[in-house]
Amino acid sequence: MKRVSRVKFFNLKKELSKNEFRVAIFGSARIKSNNPYYKEIFKIAQAMGEIGVDVVSGGGPGLMEAANKGHEVGKKLAKQKGTHSFGLTIKLPQEQKDNQHFDMKKDFQRFSSRLDYFMELSNAVVVAPGGVGTLLEFLYTWQLVQVEHIYDIPIIMFGEQWKHLIEWVKKGPLKNKLLKKEDLDSIYVVDTAEEAIKILKTSYQIFKKATEFKHKHLRKRIRRFN
Repeated sequence: MKRVSRVKFFNLKKELSKNEFRVAIFGSARIKSNNPYYKEIFKIAQAMGEIGVDVVSGGGPGLMEAANKGHEVGKKLAKQKGTHSFGLTIKLPQEQKDNQHFDMKKDFQRFSSRLDYFMELSNAVVVAPGGVGTLLEFLYTWQLVQVEHIYDIPIIMFGEQWKHLIEWVKKGPLKNKLLKKEDLDSIYVVDTAEEAIKILKTSYQIFKKATEFKHKHLRKRIRRFN
């Protein structure tokens, strides 16, 4: 598939003024296109493109490419002209190379400012399998939700590896009363793209109906699907 004709460097303030629903997808740069996780993330992003929801990724290879490429395909299939695929790229000594499938871009030198842009732009987060960078992105999102620096957005943990992490949280910090049970309410551990898509579509519908996004209302609805 050819690269989008023009990649624009976007202005954050202008994008936020549009009040669009966007999904951030975090995941490893090392996972190849023949991996089942790549195909599942592609499927999630394609579904978002088909319904006109923006996708935000790190703009690199691996699962970031799956997110941008899937969105590109879904957008074209549904002939969605107003939706965008964002690449928040960063310069690294290895691994990070821009993929060819996003149409809105911003370059970063530091992870900290890049993470803040992810949080500013996103109304939901999908955390796919990954290493230290993906873990950082998940924990930063979770902390900001916990301390109410951002809305209580859904954090969808996709894949087997995250089940073990959440179990550790329950058996360790939660059991030792280092966090509250309610701190886990925003986290949804799923095994399939279909489960993630269902949560994201529900979130999107409520976002469209509400003047202010309140995930406590969303939570009651999503629990019925689990």
